Amino acid sequence: MSIDACTVVHRWFDEVWNQGREETIDELSASEAIGHGLGEGSTDLRGPAAFKVFWRNVRCALPDVHIGIEDAIVQGSKAVVRVVLEGTHLGEGLGLPPTGRRVSVTGTIIFRIEGGQIAEAWNSWD
Repeated sequence: MSIDACTVVHRWFDEVWNQGREETIDELSASEAIGHGLGEGSTDLRGPAAFKVFWRNVRCALPDVHIGIEDAIVQGSKAVVRVVLEGTHLGEGLGLPPTGRRVSVTGTIIFRIEGGQIAEAWNSWD
């Protein structure tokens, strides 16, 4: 039995981002998953391996990163979440010298879930 969209999304932020569990990326991300709005320029990220490069860079730059879900709307296989990313800029993973400052960024992400895994995600960060 596959996991419902609400459970997938909550596990994604709790385990992947807040607990730093890289193995959960492989479990919850479809092998051909597409991440829009995460790559440099207009490039989409495709598959768990590409997402892991992005994820490692963010976690290097913000080792204490935490993403909290402020709102979530789930309908069928889609979930829309409004999130707040917070962390301290201590590393160079974002291509900038570390500032030591706290960072807080809001975002909206639309997920499409298939078979209990993330098939596609559209990311918009303020």
